[in-house]
Amino acid sequence: MAWVAPTYSRSEVDRAGRTFVDPAASAEQRELALVVLNNWRSCHTFPLNTLQMNLRKQTTYRDGDPTVAQRIKRLPSIRHKLERMPSMKLSRMQDIGGCRAVVSTVPVLNGLVEYYAEASRIKHKLIRNDQYVLEPKPSGYRGVHLVYRYYSDRKPTWNGLNIEIQLRSRLQHAWATAVETVGLFTQQALKSSWGDEAWLRFFALMSSIIAQWEGTPPVPGTPSDPAELVRELRDYVTRLDVITRLNAYGAVVSSISGAAKGHTFLLELDIQRQSVSARVYQDRAVAAEEYSAVERAVENQPGKDVVLVTVESVESLRRAYPNYFLDTRAFVESVERAIRPPSTRRAPRPSRRLSQPRAS
Repeated sequence: MAWVAPTYSRSEVDRAGRTFVDPAASAEQRELALVVLNNWRSCHTFPLNTLQMNLRKQTTYRDGDPTVAQRIKRLPSIRHKLERMPSMKLSRMQDIGGCRAVVSTVPVLNGLVEYYAEASRIKHKLIRNDQYVLEPKPSGYRGVHLVYRYYSDRKPTWNGLNIEIQLRSRLQHAWATAVETVGLFTQQALKSSWGDEAWLRFFALMSSIIAQWEGTPPVPGTPSDPAELVRELRDYVTRLDVITRLNAYGAVVSSISGAAKGHTFLLELDIQRQSVSARVYQDRAVAAEEYSAVERAVENQPGKDVVLVTVESVESLRRAYPNYFLDTRAFVESVERAIRPPSTRRAPRPSRRLSQPRAS
């Protein structure tokens, strides 16, 4: 299968980005902008796949049951970012292509961070290193974000494209999943710290609870006293009816169509019906075309969301993108554990870490 190559200059890409968010743009101008934008997104697939394969290799060395997935940034997310940051150029957006590894514990995550810190081990250029585990965002978000600028002597066509690698522990991933799920159902950008103050405070408090379990710094502005932290958390759990709501959001995939083989999935989320449908593809080019068509079809339909991801299996897909399967069980279990009386409360037991062989 041929990989999509960049067809347009960066100045054309930037112009398309401006047109994409320009309310005064005509329908024809918008159509032409989308052609350029979709080519720009699709051409990230090759370098993304390259970095994802290395990430999968390294996580498999270090963890018994990692989850690794990759995705191309959705049009609504691109629009939101360009509108929120008017000075940003589309050609310089660093997370058009992104891959993620979810590992069992923070020590395993730290092992991956150490691997990527050795610049000589990877030929691509590290241009951004955000350590949100040691310095969590005010929202409570934790994880490590590494942005690489792709470089290859043998495949220079894609040189200069940026790919983001995200690293999270399972508890950090469960927290982020719950934030996205609540945001989808309540139509709030909670992941961007926009929305109901009570929900934002609840998630910040719960992030500090998880920090206690994982031995990482708490969220700034949350109680340092563990008893006070739990008391405030219980108050918000009751006030927001958190557990009942999150359980209500839980649902299974309504249908999976397409061939059983293949690792590229097109997910369509219907918030009102609490359902997800998934189509499976063997040909990435066909998947990219249908992705663009479905995105345009649901663009003005509230409660509809769509994403294109590549993973090893349906089960891996559920674990990597549980918010699209409305799966908040892991987070609900963490909340229930956090608010139990001290005599019955127990931090989650991490999976046993495998011995780490020398990096290849």
